[in-house]
Amino acid sequence: MSKSAARTPRQNRRGLWTSLLLVVVISFGSLGITLAAGWSPKLGLDLAGGLSIVYHPQGHPSKADLNETVSILDARVNSFGVSGAQVTTQGTDIVVSMPGVKNARAIAAYLGQTAQLLFRPVLCYAPRFVGSSSKLATPAGTPLPSNCSAQYQLTQANLNVQANSSNANGYTANNIGPQPELAAYRSTAPRDDAPRATVLLPGLGSRGSDRYLLGPSQLTGHAVKSAQATQDQTGQWVVSYGLTGTGSAAWDAVAQRNFHQVVAIDLDGVVQSAPLIQPQSVTFSSFGGQGQISGSLSQAQAQTLARALQFGALPVRLVPLTTQTVSPTLGHSSLIAGLGAGLAGLILVLIYTILYYRALGLVVVSGLAITAALLWAIVSALGHTTLAPAFGLAGVTGLIVSIGITVDSYIVYFERLKDETRSGRSVRTSVGRGFQSAWKTVLAADFVSLLAAGVLYMIAIGAVRGFAFFLGLSTILDIVITYFFTRPTVILLGRSDRLTGAKRFGVARGLAAPDQEHHEELEPV
Repeated sequence: MSKSAARTPRQNRRGLWTSLLLVVVISFGSLGITLAAGWSPKLGLDLAGGLSIVYHPQGHPSKADLNETVSILDARVNSFGVSGAQVTTQGTDIVVSMPGVKNARAIAAYLGQTAQLLFRPVLCYAPRFVGSSSKLATPAGTPLPSNCSAQYQLTQANLNVQANSSNANGYTANNIGPQPELAAYRSTAPRDDAPRATVLLPGLGSRGSDRYLLGPSQLTGHAVKSAQATQDQTGQWVVSYGLTGTGSAAWDAVAQRNFHQVVAIDLDGVVQSAPLIQPQSVTFSSFGGQGQISGSLSQAQAQTLARALQFGALPVRLVPLTTQTVSPTLGHSSLIAGLGAGLAGLILVLIYTILYYRALGLVVVSGLAITAALLWAIVSALGHTTLAPAFGLAGVTGLIVSIGITVDSYIVYFERLKDETRSGRSVRTSVGRGFQSAWKTVLAADFVSLLAAGVLYMIAIGAVRGFAFFLGLSTILDIVITYFFTRPTVILLGRSDRLTGAKRFGVARGLAAPDQEHHEELEPV
């Protein structure tokens, strides 16, 4: 035998140890980092409780409009920083699930603002409605005036906006009050907030005028690309926004048309903000695709306005069918019961494999421990992203089912080793040859499981996707652990004379192999 051939077993042994140690270090290192960071799996709605809303779109929306609505609602939900939230469709209905939320009422109120975001010119301010019981109130359904009295109109001439650097606001303007006659008119209902109609809408909160008489919409929220609540150099909260390519030119046209006038941002029948266009400028200048809304905004007001700008444009109107606050009690009880049954079954399986396969049974125990460490780290990390479904009861079921797939991989390998030893080969030779045959079977079985999980994930909705995702994830881990941990561990055990020949827990005893003498052999890995 040549010198290079004589070194081959040592090189193989070094590679096996490297693979084994790397898997152990990566698995438990990831677990340690996850625990140190305080991360844990983000539970789904059925385990953590939270908010569930079912919306029904009015009319007959196209599939493209429905998909766009789901995408925008998903962005709205994620803007609250809710981990594990889901927006899915069930037929033509849209289901929003947000686990673990504490301010469910506020979030539900915000998500209910589902109309299109519209930019309307403010014709004039209006006082509060006098009330339905008042004799001054107009009958329901009375058409609104198409314009305001001359002295109350928010025209450029009436406002007389003048840039003034010495003023705290940077400009001066005439203070025009609300038109008294409009107090007799009811506010326009959100369902009647038609883009081409003149409407009378309330303002958000108590800031500024009570109500606004608005002209037809001149631009929709599709022009807005992004919006963010920030603080300027003086520490005041402002909303900075960016426009799309086509939206930039459209907004410049609207702003020039309403220069030194007031434009309202209307979302679902509520005026989110009514800014004055470029009051600090003498002449109109292009916004260049971005702008800023300021004016004594609080942090909460700025954040609400930013969300309205960025996530307000929906192609369809949504009607909430059900709004339900879910308690985690039932799901938690089911989880405890399911985990208890699964743990009891797992312990029985591990005891059986140790008694039946002896030292090789310990490989099963250690392999499952490594898999559990990796799963905990991966699922905890995914909980801080939007890549994975929420970890609910369906996900727990998927992981429990995957334990059977993982244990099957060990049994396929061990039974193949038995076949090798029955044919007269030594344990040392069998561990390498046996893996080559068993590996094809393991890959085929895991591929079928992975294919089923993938198809189920693509066509399913809701909790079923969670089952498919975590089943597929654990199946991929089974392939990795089998090759990089189980293979080197079993081969190293099979090459140890002490562990192979031990009378009670030896590898040979677990494989029911006859006592064998030690011989130097060169075998494939």
